Amino acid sequence: MIAAATAGNALEFYDFTLYSFFVLIISKLYFPVGDPLVGILLALGTYGVGFLVRPLGGAILGSYADRAGRKSAVVLTLVLMAMGTLLIGLAPTYASVGIAGPLVLVFGRLLQGFSAGGEVGASTTLLVEHAPPESRGFFGSWQVASQGLGVALAAFAALVVFATLPQDAAESWGWRIPFLLGTLILPVGIALRATLEESLPQITEPRKTKAAPLRIVFNDHWRRLIIGILVVTGGTATTTVVLFYMSTYAVRTLQMPPVVALGAALCAGLISLLAAPLFGRLSDRLGRRPLMMLGILLTMASIYPAFVLLNMRPTPVTLLGVVLLLSIFNALANAPGITALTEYFPTLVRATGLGLVYAGGVTIFGGFGQFFVVWLAGVTGNPLSPAFYVIAACVLSLIGIYCMPERSRVPLD
Repeated sequence: MIAAATAGNALEFYDFTLYSFFVLIISKLYFPVGDPLVGILLALGTYGVGFLVRPLGGAILGSYADRAGRKSAVVLTLVLMAMGTLLIGLAPTYASVGIAGPLVLVFGRLLQGFSAGGEVGASTTLLVEHAPPESRGFFGSWQVASQGLGVALAAFAALVVFATLPQDAAESWGWRIPFLLGTLILPVGIALRATLEESLPQITEPRKTKAAPLRIVFNDHWRRLIIGILVVTGGTATTTVVLFYMSTYAVRTLQMPPVVALGAALCAGLISLLAAPLFGRLSDRLGRRPLMMLGILLTMASIYPAFVLLNMRPTPVTLLGVVLLLSIFNALANAPGITALTEYFPTLVRATGLGLVYAGGVTIFGGFGQFFVVWLAGVTGNPLSPAFYVIAACVLSLIGIYCMPERSRVPLD
């Protein structure tokens, strides 16, 4: 069950994160405005558009998962993600069709974002509800591990493109290949998820007489929504900067080759894949909140020195060391965090509540995180801007973790 849920989720996150590794090429092909900084900001804005609809996806697909079942919802998210990825892979450039090219790109990102908004709530709920009570942290941590695997696969695909093709070929058609390969998630993911068992109780009973999950969440659990979004912010900002933006930062600011930058992103994804289950298992013994707080505090203490070191010694070894260390701290906070948020909501609205919390936090601090960081660096001329962004988000997370009760040893209902 873990393998089926994790593999499908990893494939979805491969599709969703692939865009960030080709953002410099996409800025040239779809936003040729003359000023490279403006072009990159427009490309990153399009990346962020995919996050704008994640709360909508979390609300609609989460409600669907709470009514029709978790299994039906996770299959539907695969279909939507594959459609969005195909659109991006086939989108005509600005030079060939004008403004229609960027519009196709935006629509593809909207479909991807809507799908991802529902994926996390439904798939994590499925994992945690299937888990034995003493292993919920371990089961839920595979959501974070699968995201790391998806990032690693996306970075590897981009790495192959840049390492095997001349620059003009990579920029003209090579970048499309990983996106087109990503559409294979549909048959593979459906085959994997067909083996899953439904975890929502009384799924055979009609739910038309039940109150809408979305209404229940906003009426009865709005405090949990606010606290949950605060909890998500620190890990989201760290993930955005370390796993996604760092490759762009290494190429554009530190003047490193794309192959080096993508190699570091690949390693960061693999670290998340390996470390998350270990920290999830540890949270079953020590509790969720202590590990979450420790991970956030270690991130806050290390992020600024890490960027100072990167700018003083911009070498591949320094980049790799910084990325690996920050990825471990990030997994320490996120692996128990995703389970803690799942345990925070009652069964009948669990997928909806988790989907809204995760999508809300990720939209604000993840979707436009790269945009804000690049804009801040451009306005202030300070290459350490990413560190200040992460520290501010981590402060909000600490407030949320402090307000959230420990439920690792409490029954789900």
